[in-house]
Amino acid sequence: MIRRVVVTGMGALSALGCGAKQNYDALIQGKSAISSIGHIDHLSGFNSQVASKIITKTEDPINGFDISQAYQNTPSIKSLKKADNFILYAMIATQEAIDDSQIMEYRSLNKNRVGVSIGSGVAGVCLYEDTIEKTRVKGKRLGISPFFLPSFLLNMPSGYISIKYGFRGPNDSVVAACATGNYSIINAMRSILLNETDVMIAGSCEAPLSTIGVGGFCAMRALSTAYNDKPESASRPWDQGRDGFVIGEGAGTLVLEEYEHAKKRGAHIYAEITGYGASADASDITSPDPSGAQISMNNALSMHGKDNISYINAHGTSTYVGDISEIKAMHGVFGDNLSSIPISSTKSSTGHLLGAAGSVEAIYSIIALNNRVLPPTLNLHNPIDECAGLNMIPLAAQNIATKSNDIAVMSNSFGFGGTNTSIIFNKIDI
Repeated sequence: MIRRVVVTGMGALSALGCGAKQNYDALIQGKSAISSIGHIDHLSGFNSQVASKIITKTEDPINGFDISQAYQNTPSIKSLKKADNFILYAMIATQEAIDDSQIMEYRSLNKNRVGVSIGSGVAGVCLYEDTIEKTRVKGKRLGISPFFLPSFLLNMPSGYISIKYGFRGPNDSVVAACATGNYSIINAMRSILLNETDVMIAGSCEAPLSTIGVGGFCAMRALSTAYNDKPESASRPWDQGRDGFVIGEGAGTLVLEEYEHAKKRGAHIYAEITGYGASADASDITSPDPSGAQISMNNALSMHGKDNISYINAHGTSTYVGDISEIKAMHGVFGDNLSSIPISSTKSSTGHLLGAAGSVEAIYSIIALNNRVLPPTLNLHNPIDECAGLNMIPLAAQNIATKSNDIAVMSNSFGFGGTNTSIIFNKIDI
């Protein structure tokens, strides 16, 4: 029997809001999650003063988000309260995804065949940085907490999730820079296809707003600096006025399930994953080569085996070279047909969530597939020449044009080191 992989649960957290639906609704309304970070002491003084930051109740008692939700109902995991935010964000997104899937209510669930794969691009960089400072001030013996290692290591989101829910299947973490989220989904899908698991909890998380996180990208001249006084205008993929990406934080988790397993328990199926591709540019660490992205997209389309792509959620970071490279790659893959496929970058609203981007954007793509409403590319007033004749969904949301129910979306994520990933989600009738 050929195994198929479907999505039965989703959870998302970003500066746009807590919850997958809340995020998508904000996208469709054209809201921006980008704001000034000048009031944050350790981030002041950098050339880039804009970011997409999740506001907690500690920072804003009225409008902030209650981060304690991440460790509620987990009394046996005391160290979780000491964890870096990237772990807490993953716990929140995963709780929503699991509740959404209702997988824990399935009495015949074999937890030995449920695995977890949650990745991150830079992991616990904030806590790591804070611990180094405490060590400098208090000394080596007093500056390091006994909770330090389990609070910042890359594999801890997957570890904490498996402990909380009792999942005993494969437990790992992927790091692939800004392609991390997509790679987590791909690896989880492979586990199900290979009959290692029936269910996989897959996604990614990021909380990079530290001195070295922001400072490192500033030193590379990768971040936007021209719109510090107009933060909502800073992320502008494919616009001639773009000058770098906007760094952000968040998390996204998907529940992936073998199709027959999902059907047997009467699960709601959002989409089927019908294609994926992965490749390397093998040319430069930070300057993308269009041929690498072409390989990724072509591999995904070859596996998908259909000509029904109705939307592309592009990587679209708002960098000078990256935006041009991705459009060239799309032209190489789709040729003249590209003009009939709507394309947008949701990073124009969220900023770039680094390792968390792929999983969050996969969720946006799946909801768009189901609602048939495509999120816009904000701040796209003067498109670059490479976008001539293309529908980049500028400024306002659009409906999927075709009335056919056989529709699919592609979500791209590319990362430093020349790593490329593409995933195709297909709408299926049960």
